[in-house]
Amino acid sequence: MDLRAKSLYIRRMKNGFSTNHPLLNNEIKAIRAWLKIRKTKPGAESDWLFLSRQGGQLSRQRVYQLISGFGVQANIPVVSHPHMLRHACGFALADRGIDTRLIQDYLGHRNIRHTVSYTASNAERFEGVWQGKVKLRGRQLGPNC
Repeated sequence: MDLRAKSLYIRRMKNGFSTNHPLLNNEIKAIRAWLKIRKTKPGAESDWLFLSRQGGQLSRQRVYQLISGFGVQANIPVVSHPHMLRHACGFALADRGIDTRLIQDYLGHRNIRHTVSYTASNAERFEGVWQGKVKLRGRQLGPNC
């Protein structure tokens, strides 16, 4: 994470495509506020953003427990898990009409087949097809495309 450059490096697992993601101003503000609080906690000198109660890095199992617990608190009817956040991101981008190739890059998918499931459920993507008002990669296309 580089707050000055307003970016976050995402190292993908499972042979995914690693990328730098921009951080929004409100995200930077929240991170800086958290870092001030974290200075008072054990492990304040750690490179990890979120720490265990003992000041070490959070285990994969602990992150799963936290997300599952937050899902219960929010009365989500299914068992929540960390990968659901990734799916939610993909669906949110598709619902905003973001180009499938950009979603692929953002999520780090090497194969487009892993990305199309997010866009396939968005029926709004067909809106305007027959009126000649289709947008492709941010450009308005006319009836003759």
